[in-house]
Amino acid sequence: MCAPADHGRPAGGTPPEAPRRAPDGTACARPGGVPRGVPQPRPTDRFAELLVAVLSGQRPVHAMLRHSAGQAYDELIRLAERGPLRTRGARPVVRDIGWFVPREGAIEAFARIGAGDRLRAMAFRLERGRDLRWRCTAVELGGPR
Repeated sequence: MCAPADHGRPAGGTPPEAPRRAPDGTACARPGGVPRGVPQPRPTDRFAELLVAVLSGQRPVHAMLRHSAGQAYDELIRLAERGPLRTRGARPVVRDIGWFVPREGAIEAFARIGAGDRLRAMAFRLERGRDLRWRCTAVELGGPR
């Protein structure tokens, strides 16, 4: 039987979607039936990229409809209307991501977003639903530096 992955480490530690290990140290099959050895992106990485695409105007805000819950979608609509990450020239990119796991099934993440010589901060919260899918439940964007 596989032991649960270590979810309690801060940024730079074991990612939230680390593979589970059997007692002999071998990797078990990943949740959802994905074969061993196939790298899977962490939910923090996928959501940071999707949020940047929406807030920069590269994707429509309704792309987040099935990936958000509660007030997060309303907040994304409000943020996207202002186009906070739209730039002339360099496209915004995720430079760094960190996270904290306050409890099982929840991740509070931050990302540094760079576009040219500008750096912005983005924070978001992910919660895993009963269907085991991650959804964004909160998002905030900091000002330019």
